[in-house]
Amino acid sequence: MEPPVKLPIYLDHHATTPLDPRVLAAMTPYFTEFFGNAASKIHTFGREAKHAVEAARERIGRAIQARPQDICFTSGATESLNLAIKGLFHAGTEGRQHFITVVTEHPAVLDSFRRIESEGAEVTYLPVDAQGMLDPQQVADAIQPHTKMACVMAANHEIGVLQPLPEIGAICQGRNVLFLTDATQALGKVPLDVQALNVHLLAASAHKLYGPKGVGVLYCRRSHPQVSLLPIIDGGGHERGLRSGTLNVPGIVGFAEAIALSLEAMPAEQARLRELRDGLWQALRAGIPELKLNGHPDHRLAGNLNVCFPGIVNESLMLALAEDIAISAGSACTTTAADPSHVLKALGLFTADVHASVRFGLGRGTNLAQVRYTAAAVIEQVAKLRE
Repeated sequence: MEPPVKLPIYLDHHATTPLDPRVLAAMTPYFTEFFGNAASKIHTFGREAKHAVEAARERIGRAIQARPQDICFTSGATESLNLAIKGLFHAGTEGRQHFITVVTEHPAVLDSFRRIESEGAEVTYLPVDAQGMLDPQQVADAIQPHTKMACVMAANHEIGVLQPLPEIGAICQGRNVLFLTDATQALGKVPLDVQALNVHLLAASAHKLYGPKGVGVLYCRRSHPQVSLLPIIDGGGHERGLRSGTLNVPGIVGFAEAIALSLEAMPAEQARLRELRDGLWQALRAGIPELKLNGHPDHRLAGNLNVCFPGIVNESLMLALAEDIAISAGSACTTTAADPSHVLKALGLFTADVHASVRFGLGRGTNLAQVRYTAAAVIEQVAKLRE
């Protein structure tokens, strides 16, 4: 007989993840014993902090095959993406500047492009197919003589779709176009090599891989080619002039530890999550008629399952489960908006199906008993809601 499932169950790992106790242990001394400002290089306290930051920079760089000097610390992926997009546009001295992105990108990307569009940039928003995939040929066809950058996310935050970065990177490299990828959901879950992928700019956050909130990175290539960005935060010239402000030393140390732990466990953990995710999908299909999968069935994150339950409203299902199971309707950055998911709309879903879709985000703490409990609870509640 299986022991009772401990409630509540957390299945919203795309929104954020719990801090790994090993990450907390690595961070703790830098709150108390080694609390110095990393910019205070004269005394021991500052030097200890500076050493920790540079060691973390090297570890994070190594994780994505980047040079340490090309890693810039920020407050999170949203800031990193804003810096990459707005910083590149405002650093431009030429006339027309054209950018390429995808309609299913995160709001931090889309809103940043809309901002520079209002300031004179030209932006092409590429569509995706019914499974959320981008055809690399679309990028090639969209490139113009004055195209400066293409931005395509590695893994989608709602439907988990993995875009064909190698092909897109090769196209950009061959056409002398910079390539930015939002790797927030992908880092620590799929291999990332900025050299092999021909990526020039990459953004990520620590809290998506069991690290602390409030710290992120922007990889910005400084050679072959040198990418020049105009800072969006001034005041001291920290981070080689890219991002001023006192560094979050404990957070940076935690980010480095979190990514090291994630990469070490990645092959086994992703296989485990894929098995649990597929088991959840099969159980839901067996118990609920007319179920629909949103996104690509294979080219997706192992822990992602985005499902449409025709005939219900997702908010009602989430509220019915809220005491016991944490799931979501999509991006945590847009859940206050009245508009339906722009990602699901881009797949061609009817508005009713968009409002009937739910995202399950499995993670390190998810186990088989939780999956079984969740499937049974969802099947029961969907039946009640359909009545």
